[in-house]
Amino acid sequence: MPVSERDRQVVDGVFRAMHERAAGENAMMALFAEDSVVTEPFSGQPQTHRGKPAIRAWFREAVNQMAPDMTLKLDRIDMDAGRVRAEWTCTSVVMKGPMRGYDLYSIESGLIKTAEFVVTEMPEFIQG
Repeated sequence: MPVSERDRQVVDGVFRAMHERAAGENAMMALFAEDSVVTEPFSGQPQTHRGKPAIRAWFREAVNQMAPDMTLKLDRIDMDAGRVRAEWTCTSVVMKGPMRGYDLYSIESGLIKTAEFVVTEMPEFIQG
């Protein structure tokens, strides 16, 4: 089943907000429902953030830790068991190769209810 244009715009909004870093905070938060849940592995182990205040705090921390040249490319978007699946590639000079993964989104009435971020390829980081 194809992804609806409305859901595609929501996912595109996530990627735009990440590229905007701190300036994208309000745009990012506008994409989430009040009671939404985000699960992410970026701190080294899976973490769950419940509700917009917790998601906002996670987003702030995530953009503060991003390498200045980090780019995030949306490679593919489609449906996966009723959720929107967005495959991506992340690159930076601080990594020996690209990081790859996918996100799974449950979107209701144009707002993200759940987001699960999964890393499938984790490169080594260059020590500086």
